[in-house]
Amino acid sequence: MKTVNSINFLNKRAVIRVDFNVPLNDAFEVTDLTRINAAIPTLKKILKDGGSIVLMSHLGRPKEGPTNKYSLKHIVSAVSKQLGVEVKFVDDCISDDAFNASNNLKNGEVLLLENLRFYKEEEKGDEKFAEKLSKHGNVYVNDAFGTAHRAHASTAVMAKFFNSDSKCFGFVMAGEVESITKVLNQSQKPFTAIIGGAKVSDKILIIEQLMNKANNIIIGGGMAFTFVKAMGGNIGKSLCEDDRLETAKKLLEKATEKGVKLFIPTDAVVADSFSNDAKFKLSNIKTIEDGWMGLDIGNESIKQFGDVIKNSKTILWNGPMGVFEMSNFENGTKQAAFDIVEATKNGAYTLIGGGDSVAAINKYNLANQVSYVSTGGGALLEYIEQGSLPGVKAIEG
Repeated sequence: MKTVNSINFLNKRAVIRVDFNVPLNDAFEVTDLTRINAAIPTLKKILKDGGSIVLMSHLGRPKEGPTNKYSLKHIVSAVSKQLGVEVKFVDDCISDDAFNASNNLKNGEVLLLENLRFYKEEEKGDEKFAEKLSKHGNVYVNDAFGTAHRAHASTAVMAKFFNSDSKCFGFVMAGEVESITKVLNQSQKPFTAIIGGAKVSDKILIIEQLMNKANNIIIGGGMAFTFVKAMGGNIGKSLCEDDRLETAKKLLEKATEKGVKLFIPTDAVVADSFSNDAKFKLSNIKTIEDGWMGLDIGNESIKQFGDVIKNSKTILWNGPMGVFEMSNFENGTKQAAFDIVEATKNGAYTLIGGGDSVAAINKYNLANQVSYVSTGGGALLEYIEQGSLPGVKAIEG
């Protein structure tokens, strides 16, 4: 895999696709620096070599061209502070002013271009737009894993205007690709995938793909109740996709055919309403009373899942076990997180992927006690489903 470590950037101008799609408050201040901080090592390597940098990113989903709300000017001070270099800014990405600014960069200087999505050509993957963007540098670096599943101009098309010696992955992209490759193609057994979240429909392809790789698949979260109902259980008013009951049955059958152990919760913490203030109690997951809904897995399931997790050598976690945002229904997710940490200490390779799983591992301050925490979310899931991504293929050829 070709990374920024493969290139000496002395006297070179790197045009870098970063993922600075960060949250802003009402005062347009960055409220979470995770994505900016993730890119800093890549930027520092290039500057240390003696190169200059042109940064490209999108922010939000502007519909009608330039909008103050989505201007990247709001993040300039945050990027400057985290990088330790005063970042220049230009209020367009393909104007004469933009090209003058990038052409006049000196070694050690950094320029941030305005939001790429102010041009509809970006999301359309327009080749002429991509070619214009390519004029900002003589080396192309893609470090935006979070958008690598989009075939956009800056992520999947731009690379074709650079020869193989002048394009590479940044450290974020490289780390993400290496971690997924390790889990999917180089996993030590037993390999356990923990899949949670609300809907079976969101995870069908992932579960099907993982059946070709994993020894164990643990199902948690709201999606578990579709499986329970498909197995003939009574789930009260728990979340269920009735149009996916046949899908759930087929997944259960496929797991048996492939010799994969599919673990469904046996008990649940049920509540009389979707609220942390609701009345709640433990219930067998197949006999939930009418008027009650499952909001977390129960103690029996926590122990069963924990035993599987702690005896695994490779673990992929995508999706919470319950409504972990509510303190009364967080125990399943919390215990899964601590069990994964214990497995990591015992030598397992553990990959945390997907927004809610990352939020959970961060909530319990465990991010530095697992092997890898993916910043990708949707990109990670699509990588598992498809086996690669447009932004990855663009560099690897």
